[in-house]
Amino acid sequence: MPAVLALLRAATAADGVRPLSEDAELRLQHGGPAGGRDVLARTPDGELAGYARFEGGDGTGDAEAEFVVAPGARRQGVGRCLLTRLEELAGDRPLRVWAHGDLPGSAELATGRGYTRARVLLQMRRDLAGVDPDPRPALPDGVRVHTFRPGHDEGAWLRVNARAFASHPEQGSWTREDLRLREAEPWFDPAGFFLAWRGDRDDRGTLLGSHWTKVHPPGDEGPEAVGEVYVLGIDPDAQGLGLGRALTDLGLAHLRARGLGQVLLYVDEDNTAAVTLYERSGFTRHAVDVSWRRAL
Repeated sequence: MPAVLALLRAATAADGVRPLSEDAELRLQHGGPAGGRDVLARTPDGELAGYARFEGGDGTGDAEAEFVVAPGARRQGVGRCLLTRLEELAGDRPLRVWAHGDLPGSAELATGRGYTRARVLLQMRRDLAGVDPDPRPALPDGVRVHTFRPGHDEGAWLRVNARAFASHPEQGSWTREDLRLREAEPWFDPAGFFLAWRGDRDDRGTLLGSHWTKVHPPGDEGPEAVGEVYVLGIDPDAQGLGLGRALTDLGLAHLRARGLGQVLLYVDEDNTAAVTLYERSGFTRHAVDVSWRRAL
């Protein structure tokens, strides 16, 4: 695993974009659900030339994968070998492969093997200099915002997360283990995890929504530390109360107070309403991730 992590760092430095998703990196380090596989490509002398993560799920629907080739081993057929192995693992099922950064080499390989774009994920960014450092958003009567309490708020948050992202292919299916792994990460900070409650949170109160922020260390998303709107979700029954804007303002102010200069977020390109909203809030398109799909 140390060799794979070193390869990921080298690819990030060379391409200016992280080659794997957070989920793939966590599963590399901690394992994952049944049906997952780690695939290594090595040179004849044993040097690591590439890595892939395959997710087979429950054996139905599309299989998914991500892979990266070491910068010094590119244009030598390593990517083709990894993709061939991933297709073998997928068998007679459609395969989706994420290409982070939408780099020319990835698009060339995918289209040459008959893959088509199935999903496009935008990374958007904005400066934090113009953020109100002390927002005092107007909240509905009986609603208060508190920070997350590890060991207390997991169940309520998972319930609202599942409802808020019921149609999302990854976010809405998070489990308690998914949450636990992230709470154990060095970047986790409950002071940047804001929850909006109606009533007493310790006495039958109802969680309405949350804004979980994240801070990427230098070298992760660029030479400087960068904040992230990590998860912003509102319960469907609480839509229209202005909680999304209120929680966003509180989270951005927190990131600015940390001394950060920029904040990023991810949104599906075809979610035009959300993209328009973020653009009006000062976010601009920064990078693109593409999910390529091979249909049988």
